[in-house]
Amino acid sequence: MSSSPEGQVRPARLEDHETLVEFNCRLAQESEGKTLDRARVVPGVRAILEDPAKGRYFVVEREGRVVACLLLTFEYSDWRHGYFWWIQSVYTAAEARGEGCFGRLYAHVEELARKDGGVCGLRLYVERENSRARRTYEHRGMQPTGYLVYERELD
Repeated sequence: MSSSPEGQVRPARLEDHETLVEFNCRLAQESEGKTLDRARVVPGVRAILEDPAKGRYFVVEREGRVVACLLLTFEYSDWRHGYFWWIQSVYTAAEARGEGCFGRLYAHVEELARKDGGVCGLRLYVERENSRARRTYEHRGMQPTGYLVYERELD
């Protein structure tokens, strides 16, 4: 765990579940204009909190209240014989924005990745039009790749 006067970075705990669900729903609405089905998000977040192989949430806690979160998921690369840690579900509560919460979360994750020994890189995806987020990630040393992300949702 790392801490500062602006808040403590720590792994999320089961008791953070409702906050993480709320943050995920707000993130989808604010960043993509999507309304998530809470009936799917609730067990989805719980599954990660109960099974670290699925992912790991980290939060910034300030005065006993979670004000920001970040999710890591894992992708093994045969080309690099290591794991990419994917940064997802990044959200900072409105009252804590602009105060360096993401920077603290990112620094914590990068430090963990460097110490792990099996991590070959950090990745994330961002909406093309989200220039503020892109600047934030580039400020942390991340660069756009030559890849496009394609998907097909299966219902």
